Parts: sequence; C-alpha cells; structure tokens
Amino acid sequence: MTMTSQMHLDRLMTGTHHDPFLYLGCHPLTESARQWAVRAWLPTAESASVCLEGDELVPLERVGKSFVFEATLDAKQKARLPEHYRVQWEEAGRSYQGISPWTFWPQLGELDLHLFAEGQHWHLYEHLGSQLKTVDGVEGVQFAVWAPAAARVSVIGDFNGWHGLRHPMRTNGTSGVWELFIPGLHPGDLYKFEIRNYQTGHCLVKTDPFAQAMEMRPATGSMVFQSQYQWQDNDWMDARPDFDWQREPISIYEVHLGSWQQGDQGEFLNYREIAHRLAEYVNWMGFTHIELLPITEHGLDMSWGYQTHGYYAPTSRHGTPDDFRYFVDVMHRHGIGIYLDWVPAHFPKDEFALARFDGTALFEHEDPRQGEHQDWGTYIFNYGRNEVRNFLIANALYWLKEFHLDGLRVDAVASMLYLNYSREEGEWIPNEHGGPENLAAIGFMRQLNEQVHAQCPGTVVMAEESTSWPMVSRPTWMGGLGFSMKWNMGWMNDTLAYFEQDPIYRPYHHDQLTFTQMYAYTENFVLPLSHDEVVHLKHSLVDKMPGDLWQKMANLRLLLAYQLCHPGKKLLFMGSEFAQWREWNEEIGLDWHLCDQPMHRGVQTFLKDGLKLYRDQTALHQKDFESEGFAWIDCHDYQQSIISFERKASWVDADGHHQNETVICVFNFTPVPREGYRIGLPEPGRYEELINSDAAMYGGGNLGNGAGIETQAVEWMNRAVSAEITLPPLGALVLKHSSTQTQDSGETS
Repeated sequence: MTMTSQMHLDRLMTGTHHDPFLYLGCHPLTESARQWAVRAWLPTAESASVCLEGDELVPLERVGKSFVFEATLDAKQKARLPEHYRVQWEEAGRSYQGISPWTFWPQLGELDLHLFAEGQHWHLYEHLGSQLKTVDGVEGVQFAVWAPAAARVSVIGDFNGWHGLRHPMRTNGTSGVWELFIPGLHPGDLYKFEIRNYQTGHCLVKTDPFAQAMEMRPATGSMVFQSQYQWQDNDWMDARPDFDWQREPISIYEVHLGSWQQGDQGEFLNYREIAHRLAEYVNWMGFTHIELLPITEHGLDMSWGYQTHGYYAPTSRHGTPDDFRYFVDVMHRHGIGIYLDWVPAHFPKDEFALARFDGTALFEHEDPRQGEHQDWGTYIFNYGRNEVRNFLIANALYWLKEFHLDGLRVDAVASMLYLNYSREEGEWIPNEHGGPENLAAIGFMRQLNEQVHAQCPGTVVMAEESTSWPMVSRPTWMGGLGFSMKWNMGWMNDTLAYFEQDPIYRPYHHDQLTFTQMYAYTENFVLPLSHDEVVHLKHSLVDKMPGDLWQKMANLRLLLAYQLCHPGKKLLFMGSEFAQWREWNEEIGLDWHLCDQPMHRGVQTFLKDGLKLYRDQTALHQKDFESEGFAWIDCHDYQQSIISFERKASWVDADGHHQNETVICVFNFTPVPREGYRIGLPEPGRYEELINSDAAMYGGGNLGNGAGIETQAVEWMNRAVSAEITLPPLGALVLKHSSTQTQDSGETS
C-alpha cells in the first residue's frame, strides 16, 4: 500500500476525510491503466463482491482490519465494469446489493456554489437538502449541506442503520458545501446529517436545514420528499400579479390551525380536512384572507410555531407538504388569500437543528451580545453572512412560489432592527458608526422585500414592527425598508387601552382615539387585533370590556365596528368574531358551542354584516393609506365620548365619469343613548343607515334611525348642512347619502 493510500484509509477510518471519492470507487493503479483498483466502503459488511457485466461477481477483499473492501481488475475486467457498478455484500446473515455511490461525479455546479457564496441563489432549495434525482439513468437522492467547519459530514438514515461512517460526503472546494448522491433511495426515507467538527472532533447529529418534510414531533428526522401535487388554482395565480392590495379590501382572519378546530378526541386535523371547513367558514363570514400562525416545523406546541427548526417543511402535525398544498389550493379556489406568519428574527437552541450547526456559530453570531435573544432564549441569525441571508430569502420565495402563498407577515421586526433590543447598557455591541441600528439586518430586510416584490408580484410582506422606525412600508429606493404594510401596534395598544376603561373614565382618554390620525398615513397600516392580545392573562377581547354582559357584548361590537371603519387593512384573531370568553389556548379547540347562544351569535352576525359592508363600500377601503380618504366631522366631543368622521373614495367609471363615494361613521363610546345629536354632513338630502351595531339581531337594544334622516340647512362643524340623529348606547352607525353624485354630468343616479 502506498503512503497516499494509507493516508486516505486512515482518514476514512477516523472519520476525517474531506473527499472519500479520491480513494473509493474505481481508480487506475498504473499510468498505463492496465490495472484498476475497485474499492467499496462497507463499515458493517462481512464480505463483498463487485458485479461486472453478465452478473459476474469479483470478490472484494478487506483491506487489513479496515472497512474498505478492494479488488484489482485487469484491463479486460475494467472494460466490463459498468460506469455505475453494483456492489454485493453480506452482513448479519443477509445479502444486499446496490449501485456504488462512489461512481458519481459532483452534482452541484460551480455557478450554484458561486451564487450561494454571494448570497443570491434564490432557488437554493432546489439544490441543497435532499433532492430526488436521476443521474445517468440511476434513480436516487442527492444530498447537500452547508457545514464549512466540518472535518467530515455523513448522511445517516433508516437506509444505513443510522451509521455515521456508512455514507461520508465530499466537500466542494472552499464553499463549505458537502454533497453525496446515494442511489436507490426513495420518498419517505428518513435521514439526518452527522457532522464532525474540524477543531474539536466532536460529532453532531443534525436535521437538514433544507428538509422539505419532517417527522411528527417529538421525532425529529428529516424526510426525503418530492411533490406530486397538481395545482388547480390557475385562475387565482394568473390574477395575483394584478391584485391592487393598496386599494382593495383586505380583512384577515388570523388562524392557529392546531386549535381552530380539532378532532373528536382532541387530535390534530389533516390539512385537507381543515381546508374545506375553514374555506366555507371564512367565505360565510366574509373575510378576504387568512393568516396562519407559523406552520413551519417546530417541536414545541406551546411555541405556536414561533420557535421554528424546519424552515422549509410544513409541520407534519397536519399531514404532508402536498396536503398543505391542497389546503392552499382549496382556499384559492374559494377566493381566499393566504398569508403566513414567518419568523426570520430568531431560532431555537435545539441541539438537533440549526443551533451551532457544524460545531460553530454558523447561522447565528458567536458573541451572545449579538447572537442571543435574552427574552426568548433563542439565537439570532447572522444577517451579515451571505449564506445566512440566502437561506432566509430563498425560504421566503419558497413559500410564495412552491406553495402559492400570497404573502408573509414578518414576526418581531423590531428585535431585528435594534442591536440593543431589550438589552441594558453593556449587553450589546454598537454598529460601525457607534449606533444601535443593526445595519446587516436592515440590508437583509431590504433585499428580502426587493426580491419578493420583483419575483412574486401581487404578494405582500407585512412587518410586525412595534417602534417608530421610519418608512417601514416605503420602497427601498426612497430609503425605506420596502415592506408592503406594517402592523399598527400604536393603534392596537391605544384602542384596547381605551376600550378597557370604564365609560365614566373614557372622556379623559379621548386622545387615544384621535391621536392615530397624526400618523395614520406615514405607513401602509394593518389594524391588528391579534393572538398576542388574548393570551397570557390579557383576557379575551370580550372579557377585556367593562360592564355587565350586555355592555361587554355591545363594547365588542363597537370595537369591531371601529376597526372596520378606521383607515387601514383589518386583522382579527380567531374566536374573537363570536366573543369567545376564555383566553386562547393552543391545546384546545375554539368554543364553537357559544355560537348557539344569542349574544355570541349576535356579535358574529354583526361582524359578518360588517365585513360585507367593508367589502361593498369602496369608501371604506380604497384610500386606506391616503389622507384624502378620511375627514373628521367631530373629534372634539370628548365629554360625551363621541367621534364622527367621513370615509371617502373616488374613481372613474366605465363611461369615463368621475364618481365619488362617502360614508359617515359615528361612534358613541358610552352606555348613554344620545337622541337629537346633531352632526354635520357633507351634502344635503336623505341618509340611510347602512349598519347599526345596536340592531336587535346583533343583540342590541334596536335604537337608531331605521327610517333614515333628512338634513337641515343648519351649519355645523364647518359643514353647510347637518341633521339630528339618534345614537344608540355603546353603538356605531354607518350612514350614506341615498344617491351617488356624478361630477361630470351633474346627474343623480
């Protein structure tokens, strides 16, 4: 044995070889190529042979006490050796046969590796991870993983007894990417990567960061998967690029799939079961979209999906990735858009997943002042590393392209923007300019939004951003972060704080209703009443409300009406639409039986009618992000806790006529009825009630203006005409002039 051969053998045996192909497989022994060595690596075999054409078996002899089996072939035998030859071996009294994995050339191209190193390989998920492939007519699975600090990486799985030395991978130069094509593997095979750290020699067993399917928790195996799904949502996808999300109605039903509904024994429902139930309900209620709490694979149920370890795998709690595709398909065929809660801000410290992936801080920062979230006990992504940014941006595109999702809601953006987020002095490292801004994270978010909007037109990216960071939802070319929309956390906090006040104290907090117009158009805002507001002893929405049962229900209807009429797109967490009493619990299905009780059914019916009104009345959604779509009528009546405003729209119809639409929204935040309450109106004539939250069918006292109102030539609140109306207690009214004016012709239709 030559010194070189001994070196290769030693490295294989100690599990430190960077490229087993340099020794294993078929190699010439002489320059004249008259003799060839065929070597197989079989750590668990007792004997082995290589198969020539005609099924002739040539025995392979064990090399010393190693796991290498070798035969020397002459030129004639080599001529009869297939390019991808079979090896037969015996172990534990049984015989096995398979094509040698050591006969295949590298499958990853230089361009793929170059783009990944630059952080711009947007279809990276088609190359890393496990990919079912046919190479030279041989079916199998191509494995690839990024682990630059590894001395050796092996594929382990149920196909090799989870043996860490059976299938060592080869490294691709200085890219840090390891790869191996294993013939004969199939969809459903379970696998992980065993990674030996270069410096410590310690071996780690890791799930695949790019796994597209995973085992049901608490098992953590990655699963070979290839979609066979045939999409049927062509109409939706063809129309999506033209979706004018800024001016169209968007009302989002926020859903946790594990607890929206459950089976009879409290078990998880399959994506396919949930799809039809949820689509029917969402359509019946009138929401335009749903938003899913994270369905990326996660181990801990109580994390709600926010501690993700399988970024490319829909959780197996509800079925396969193709089951989830079916779910999306059904939603689209019912005219419902789907947004996904996406978590690029942090990841858990699970030893089997991304944390210290190759024995070093690969996806995260080494320094805990940059790399750890103290509040959540998680790691922070290193956004300054090209490959990490690529991992995340490709993941965002993966969900939008491969699963047809219509947008992402990015969780915890504030924690990404600030290096000193939730940290005391001395617990964080300033940026290069000495400031607290995370410049790498800012760059990542801008690149993310640019790529999503360029590659997936019509989709949206929403930021959950809780600070006053400027221009979150402004284009990057203007200096913004490039998000489509931003959650209006200020509106949510002020509104809920106001509603939790006993009405007797509300006059002293009137500014919590009016202040929002000071900044309402600085961003493209979503108005969220989300899951975070109905957990952790915060009480459900209805239980936050003061007063007796009747007042609680009236207050909730009033809150929902205020959300529907206020500028901004809408989001409501499941259960709130029918006034669920208890806080949300991810382990238990919603209390659907409450819908049989009149007061709860009244809230649900009110929101159903309100959502239809929101969709049908252009004025309530067209100019959500423009100050021209809103005008105060009266914001000063703090003593009676009443506000009133106009919502406006304008457009050119098919005949070229300029059309205007205005609706009047009036809110009484006290339990005191107000009869003869004068309100200024934009034009003379008759006004009808479009909706009254106090209607009897909603559980109210049926006080209002059912016969309509007529204006009077009395100036009021800078308007030439006004009317006296009846305001119900803890009630909301939406009024509209009984005709629509056409500016060009002056005709009334």
